[in-house]
Amino acid sequence: MSRRSAVFLCFLLMFWQRGMAAGAEESWQAQWTKTLQAAGQEGEVVLYASESNDGVLREFQKQYPGIKVSYVAASGGGSSAARILSERRAGKYLVDIYISGAGTAYGTFYPNKALDPIKPTLILPEVIDESRWWSGRHIYHDKERSYILAFNGVAQSYFGYNNRVISPRQFRSYWDLLDPKWKGKMVSYDPTMRSGVIIGLQFVYHHPKLGPEFLRRLLSEMDLTVSRDDRQIVDWLAVGKFPLYGLVPPDRSGIYEAKRQGLPIGVFDSANFREGIALSPGGGNIALFSRAPHPNAAKVLINWLLSQAGQITYQKLRRGDIDSLRIDIPKDDVAPEVRRNERENYLLLAGPGFIDLEPVQKIVQESWRRKR
Repeated sequence: MSRRSAVFLCFLLMFWQRGMAAGAEESWQAQWTKTLQAAGQEGEVVLYASESNDGVLREFQKQYPGIKVSYVAASGGGSSAARILSERRAGKYLVDIYISGAGTAYGTFYPNKALDPIKPTLILPEVIDESRWWSGRHIYHDKERSYILAFNGVAQSYFGYNNRVISPRQFRSYWDLLDPKWKGKMVSYDPTMRSGVIIGLQFVYHHPKLGPEFLRRLLSEMDLTVSRDDRQIVDWLAVGKFPLYGLVPPDRSGIYEAKRQGLPIGVFDSANFREGIALSPGGGNIALFSRAPHPNAAKVLINWLLSQAGQITYQKLRRGDIDSLRIDIPKDDVAPEVRRNERENYLLLAGPGFIDLEPVQKIVQESWRRKR
């Protein structure tokens, strides 16, 4: 091939690539315009979502006034989820989108084939671009990586101490908590209760450097004092009745709030434990119901929520307890206690293996029975 021919082919390839890029841009813009028009005709989107999302949904409706937002509160255990499945079995497909914890989506809707893949609904390039998200990818809970998408990832530690009694320098690993000298000196949320403590149990169980052995020994050897009263745990810790706490969810128990108020409470983090801490999606998960009654309005909401503007709004209105998995937005509204530090070591509590509670509950039951 002559030099002139090679140069000509290079120019031809360059113009072809530019044409393809322009065509792709026109394609998504045309698709978005068509979706907005169809969503306006549908006029409504219905969600199964936790009440904490109320402010975010109101903001969406301000941005898209032609789409009325209605939602079924994701509360009361599985009763609402069971009702939705019952309605679907009767041929009533009334809900479009799910936004809440991954447990219900994965444990109830996903196995009953009540969800459609969410990937095909992603239209905006800034949403599709996975380099804008933590770890360079979209995080899904299902093995197909298509149905239940996590958009939140808050740093969480489930162990801490009274800083007037304990120096955190005494600890370099979670295994140091199993030293016999700490036996009988730790308070914990009742591990037999699914609500409130299960995420901490999952973190310990699934951590590759802790696992079932650590969990068994913690529950059976350390003579934990347990409580189901969040306020009581904080009070016992603050007055030094117990110098350590474990398996306590800080965002639910008020540990962080007590710390902010100046009570002598410290929280172990990656600087203390070389195994790192958890990264929890919490209620920041989204899924699309199959046979959605308002499919285009659902697409608009999904794309807006996962966009820069949507995730900034989500962080701001959730008052500090959310840290979006998007890494291209400001984090000023995220509370320091839950804000990710990209240099730290985290175990992300997402994926099908983490949601299966049966093996964790089995160890809890066996260890507690043996202890008593």
